[in-house]
Amino acid sequence: MSNLGRVIGAFGLALLIGAASAAAQVSTIKDGWLVMKVHSEMVDEDVLSGSDIDVDVKNGVVTLQGTVPSEAARARAIAVAKANDGVKNVVDQLKIAPARGTNMAAKADRAEDKAARAGEKAADKTASATRSTGRAIDDGWIKSKIYAQYMADWNTVLNDSNIDVDVENNIVTLNGTVKSAEAKAKAVSTAKATDGVKSVRDNLKVAAGATR
Repeated sequence: MSNLGRVIGAFGLALLIGAASAAAQVSTIKDGWLVMKVHSEMVDEDVLSGSDIDVDVKNGVVTLQGTVPSEAARARAIAVAKANDGVKNVVDQLKIAPARGTNMAAKADRAEDKAARAGEKAADKTASATRSTGRAIDDGWIKSKIYAQYMADWNTVLNDSNIDVDVENNIVTLNGTVKSAEAKAKAVSTAKATDGVKSVRDNLKVAAGATR
């Protein structure tokens, strides 16, 4: 083989290696991480107040299920999901329904909380008022907020987790798998510490072969 042929061959091999490396990087965007990422970007979307969205991901394909209060909320949820690296497609199964989290029990809880905070310092009251101008703290917000906090721990204790978060009347249920007892404890404590959460039901399992 001539020197020119060797150079061309080496160049072609380098291109193939580079392409393979890029493909490997794309494949490292795991489905569990994408669930957390999509939810995390919904936390501060005011148009999604009253939504209760489930995000499922399989092989990079995102399926959105649950309810949104308006067509604008549906469009925004789809756009948020599509904008993420690693998302191959978005399947829209959302339904438009009245906002959740506004039942009488929730209103009563908020009234009790307001009374309990009556004696707080002015700075605390100001902070509370500021928060109330954003997306409402309802079941849908709690779900997205928990996932957002989990994403912050993905590169450490919660990496390779596959956690399903369900919230009903401010009660959180955790299903799925984590890699260790430490990850399980972290997932539960994070959920419990989230604003609006009344209690947490822990159904998480440590994955077979993982550190216990």
